[in-house]
Amino acid sequence: MHGIRRYSLFVVAVLSLLAHAVFAQAQTQPIPVPQPPSLGAESYVLMDYHSGRLLAQDNPDSRRDPASLTKLMTAYVVFKELQAGNLSMGDTVRISEKAWRAPGSRMFIEVGDGVKVGDLVRGMIIQSGNDASIALAEHVAGTEETFAQVMNQYADALGMDNTHYTNATGLTHENHYTTAEDTAILARALISEFPDYYQFYSQKSFTWNGIEQSNRNKLLWRDETVDGLKTGYTESAGYCLTSSAERDGMRLIAVVMGTSSPNARINQSQALLNYGFRFYETHRLYEGGKGLTNARVWKGSADTAQLGIRHDLYVTIPKRQYEKLEASLSVDGRITAPVSGGKTYGRVLVTLGERTVAEVPLVALKDVAEGGIISRMTDEVLLWFE
Repeated sequence: MHGIRRYSLFVVAVLSLLAHAVFAQAQTQPIPVPQPPSLGAESYVLMDYHSGRLLAQDNPDSRRDPASLTKLMTAYVVFKELQAGNLSMGDTVRISEKAWRAPGSRMFIEVGDGVKVGDLVRGMIIQSGNDASIALAEHVAGTEETFAQVMNQYADALGMDNTHYTNATGLTHENHYTTAEDTAILARALISEFPDYYQFYSQKSFTWNGIEQSNRNKLLWRDETVDGLKTGYTESAGYCLTSSAERDGMRLIAVVMGTSSPNARINQSQALLNYGFRFYETHRLYEGGKGLTNARVWKGSADTAQLGIRHDLYVTIPKRQYEKLEASLSVDGRITAPVSGGKTYGRVLVTLGERTVAEVPLVALKDVAEGGIISRMTDEVLLWFE
């Protein structure tokens, strides 16, 4: 009996180890990545915030009426002014008749009133107030038309190549358009450049003039990982939503444009976000500004230059593929002083199987001046022998 019992325990232990091994192997097996969900939107994108990679897309560069997604750029310009110290949240804005008469969604400010910039920002973001948007535009640039020129300058600087604004609200105009991909680029910039102001997009309601209005982004109630950004609707634009969520350090940005209803834009945005988080993961491979290698410098005050990358390098890949990533550095064959900090002297290449997932410049992290006459002559001789 004792022998049988010991044998039984041995078998249980072996089976337990085998089960653990099978489970561990299953945990490391790549997850097959299916096609993105089929959406009823005219255009959409799903972008990883850190790497900028598009994980799903349909008509990403199709020019569309952005409706109130326009206010993302209105906010971007205002935040730039706040960041530069040209504007303060406590500044008082006198409300013009044009702002007061703004059609569409409103904050319900009154003509002639003095309203703080901070309240107008909340009214624009949370209540989607067209009146608040015009008041801010006039305060920053004098007129809404001049403000639109500033919006376009920032759009160009951000690489939003298929975007043009004619107003600060998103009211329909034949020359007022953007794309799903450009909108994702803008959302990424808002989150990155203005972390202190981005928190306004997660606020669920705001009360002004005795009127409480809820944030139209109902994903804030449905998914606790969602913390922004903005809805939009006009008859020509359909129902639009730019949303962002963060789970376990991974942040995604979804843009859907031209859906059929408020529920459709919410459901389709949720489907995109769930798809991205389920099947992809993002890793930081290298830290920006840190040395990755040293390169020989000829005729310099130093024999080597430290090379690295300008910014943190992130890659977004299918889940459980991290061990298959390969990285390589290529350095220019002959580097001669002077070496300029920030100048490109090679490349960093990251591949996953046959596919390139990232390629960025390898730059000098510091200047290297020319050496003295003796060191230059010595290196000249050495180079002749090479």
